[in-house]
Amino acid sequence: MIEVAVAAIIATTIRSPFGEPERATGRWLPYLRLSATLALSAFSLGVLAAVSVGANLPGGVLELVRNLCGLIGIGALGAATLGGEHAWTGVFAYGVLAEYALTAAWTTPLIWPAQPLHDIVAALCAGLAFVAGLTTVTVRGARDPVATET
Repeated sequence: MIEVAVAAIIATTIRSPFGEPERATGRWLPYLRLSATLALSAFSLGVLAAVSVGANLPGGVLELVRNLCGLIGIGALGAATLGGEHAWTGVFAYGVLAEYALTAAWTTPLIWPAQPLHDIVAALCAGLAFVAGLTTVTVRGARDPVATET
């Protein structure tokens, strides 16, 4: 669940509070979105790996990387569809589903946190979610809800 919380925080920070001035950067905006998301992902992976050095993780650091990257991808897709304020909902819903899959012993690779580390198809699913989320956020950005004037 720590991975879910970290991915939800990253997904929420994808939204830019600047709005229209952000769009003024022109052609550099997709690169800025991509680099910001990748930097946050790398930083969070490094911190979680460093913190878990003394702990006995069931799948080790590689499973941590697989799970967190996939969850960040789900959060990025949520930011693109729901907006940054609500991007955490998809990550937490997937986390609850993954926890249930662990207790029910599901074998589908689409629920990669419930699969062992050596499951290549589960790693591909997590990687595909990460790439799809990064691509969507890079090209489209987080959904910017229309502000209501009162």
